[in-house]
Amino acid sequence: MKPPFRADQVGSLLRPRELAEARRTLKGRELREVEDRCIREAIARQEAIGLQSITDGEMRRDWWHLDFMTQLDGVTAVVNPGPKFGGTEEQPPIPSVTGKVGCSKPIMVGDFSFLRQHTKQTAKFTIPSPAMLHLRGGRSSISRQVYPDLDEFWADTAAAYRKAIRQLADAGCAYLQLDDVSFSYLCDPKIQDTCRKNGDDPARLPRTYADAVSAALKDRPAGMTVTMHTCRGNFKSSWVASGGYEPVAEAMFSSAVDGFFMEFDSERAGGFEPLRLLPKGKKVVLGLVTTKVGELESKDFLLGRIKEAERFVPLEDLCLSPQCGFSSTHHGNALSIDEQWKKLERVVEVARDVWG
Repeated sequence: MKPPFRADQVGSLLRPRELAEARRTLKGRELREVEDRCIREAIARQEAIGLQSITDGEMRRDWWHLDFMTQLDGVTAVVNPGPKFGGTEEQPPIPSVTGKVGCSKPIMVGDFSFLRQHTKQTAKFTIPSPAMLHLRGGRSSISRQVYPDLDEFWADTAAAYRKAIRQLADAGCAYLQLDDVSFSYLCDPKIQDTCRKNGDDPARLPRTYADAVSAALKDRPAGMTVTMHTCRGNFKSSWVASGGYEPVAEAMFSSAVDGFFMEFDSERAGGFEPLRLLPKGKKVVLGLVTTKVGELESKDFLLGRIKEAERFVPLEDLCLSPQCGFSSTHHGNALSIDEQWKKLERVVEVARDVWG
């Protein structure tokens, strides 16, 4: 079976204590050796529980998005002016475009190559969507001196992504995931208000972002599966946005990806009704298992939720995963590593019961 798989995952894994300590005290080769060891252990555990898509847990990253985006030409990280994650004083930075966007050097190709070298299953790699260069700061975070015309910004961004994706493909990447919170954020009225303050029209942004994703994937090689993951924020088990997918589903589903990892772990995500708009031939990976708390979902609960989703999408076009990563940032979410693995085991177990 091609990805996405019936039992799949979003990507990030909780950092072992050894790695967290090493990142505080070590640098260079010594840190890399600890990262290598922790990643090999995570790969082995993923394979042992029966996952077919294997990630490096994003263990070499501090942030799910910034580590990639700030390696693009013209992009820096700045303080987040809002909206903010609730329940925590610390806030992730946001990207700011201060120069021409480009990709003058390979980005994370070595990280992917290490993963591919050490797994017998399908190596899955995750990068932030091109929309993430715009969403949080909007027009106000993109230099008007460098880009008086946003069309030029989007053209340069697409070209940079095409180059970065080609470099990953040349290294053997056949399963790529674009992490994109923009669509689910735009379901929330308060995010829409922020967009207006930033000088953008929130009603037009879903189509803009979908076109940006499609342009970034224009030259992807045959044989590469690309999926998109979207959620409403994931920072130390806190979140930013609420609202069902109805306002953005049609535009989001037009993106030139093969499948959509969609958060459905709480009432904040709304119901399954927007799935009726899914184009034929694309898949939805139901994010029914929360990564924000350690309580394990029961098999009966998950089976019931899959049955509900089947009212709108044929079972053959559905898969199962957690709703997000377990550690979108180096801090990690509020659950234990043991609870994390039990949740991934439950995903595999239920998928086998449903799809065989």
